[in-house]
Amino acid sequence: MTELLAEMGAKARQASLTLAQLTTTQKNEVLEQIALALEKNTTEIIKANQYDVEHATGLASKFVDRLTLDQGRILAMAEGVRQVASLPDPIGNIERGWTTKAGLQISQRRVPLGVIGMIFEARPNVTVDSAALCFKSGNAVILRGGKEALQTNIKLAQVIRNVLQEQGLPLDAVQIIQETSHDLAQKFMQLTDYLDVLIPRGSAGLIQTVVKNASVPVIETGAGNCHIYVDETADLQMACDIVVNAKTQRPSVCNAAEKLVVSSQIAFQFLPLVARALHKYNVELRGDKRACEILGAQAVPATKADWDIEYNDYVMAIKVVDSLDEAIAHINQHNTKHSEAIITKDYQHSRDFTDRIDAACVYVNASTRFTDGFEFGFGAEIGISTQKLHARGPMGLNELTTTKYVILGDGQIRK
Repeated sequence: MTELLAEMGAKARQASLTLAQLTTTQKNEVLEQIALALEKNTTEIIKANQYDVEHATGLASKFVDRLTLDQGRILAMAEGVRQVASLPDPIGNIERGWTTKAGLQISQRRVPLGVIGMIFEARPNVTVDSAALCFKSGNAVILRGGKEALQTNIKLAQVIRNVLQEQGLPLDAVQIIQETSHDLAQKFMQLTDYLDVLIPRGSAGLIQTVVKNASVPVIETGAGNCHIYVDETADLQMACDIVVNAKTQRPSVCNAAEKLVVSSQIAFQFLPLVARALHKYNVELRGDKRACEILGAQAVPATKADWDIEYNDYVMAIKVVDSLDEAIAHINQHNTKHSEAIITKDYQHSRDFTDRIDAACVYVNASTRFTDGFEFGFGAEIGISTQKLHARGPMGLNELTTTKYVILGDGQIRK
């Protein structure tokens, strides 16, 4: 098992050397061929996916939703690949340059990370997004998806690898681990001789397991306990529309809103309005004491644990506060540093909220559902980083690179 991973790592390292030398034109042409191949193989991909869905016994509905592919989602994958191709190539960009007192010309240039490892759950779109972003940024990638999506991931990887072979490029630029045991995953996290960075995508449990057990450097992507704060100046209909969208448009994803924080000054007006709107989607409301007093039978009492849970379901907890300061303190105490929003007409409130909330993405008068690489114009994303080192927020091409210094001299020696 260890030997298999070492072999995959060595092949990925060799492939990364080739990818790092490709021109932008070459990379974009290959990405277009990958997009075409995904569209051409839609029927076969759906067939493999149906096998996974049919065998996903005991899997919660929110995970089945993430697992399931249809023609629309596959076409969206292909469009994401094309958008990655359309983006500026960061490789070779000079970040800065200067001449020292000794006459040395120093430039800081952007280069690939090398070999990236991905560990993720039942989300087959990650296979395509990761492959496209890594390829465009000159990196090889080794993918370890969850067992629930194994056949889908194998098929998607096969489609991509076939294109690489047709284009005369190393197949091992994109590899997928087909053994899904926890023991192998543990060994993958220790593959320090070959992996330059490890990126987990999935539940809070998966991410923390990787963070605690990996010896490979980890870019931590986070669960989304996202809040929307509706202050006393908000346009209540706008606020209602945003809350409904953020909660119900796709509740199983990390940028869906899980908590609603409401100013006490408008709570009696707003909470019945938003409760009626959410009731149409059968959203279960869990409120603090004041929210329950206003909503009556429309809400059940929230427990202490509710404030820290990422539901990924049609459930929302509601907190009534007396001030912006109280709202910010509550959110910073319970959030996962993912995406937070304020609905307000007060400019100073919006400034205070964006300045003081500790999160990767902070919104004013917009849904948290926009925290997404595609929506940000990145084509796709390799994850949404909630840490503060190297990358934060939706991670696109630039976040999959590092820099090196190139120093030009004409015989200088240090005295």
